[in-house]
Amino acid sequence: MIRLLVLYGHPKDPAAFDSYYESIHVPLAKRMQGLRKWTIGKVTGTPGDQPSPFYYVADLYADSREQMDAILASPEGQAAVADVPNYATGGVTFVYTEVTDVI
Repeated sequence: MIRLLVLYGHPKDPAAFDSYYESIHVPLAKRMQGLRKWTIGKVTGTPGDQPSPFYYVADLYADSREQMDAILASPEGQAAVADVPNYATGGVTFVYTEVTDVI
């Protein structure tokens, strides 16, 4: 399985990020077909209470990198990707990882 890890930096206006992400981006991205799983979450802290470089995290899962590429290349995927600059004022990092369940 492949995961696309999306790491959002701290936005200029957290309330605006939260509102836009929930009311605009999530419904837009839900139109993508073929994801195995999708999780989202606001960063609440770090071990040792050190400041986190990230504000929000999203994990998108597909069976393979080729499938993920096809999902993102679809019109719905392209719309979701194109929407990111509309709210990610703190920057965003996309990272692909191969996922192996341990427990």
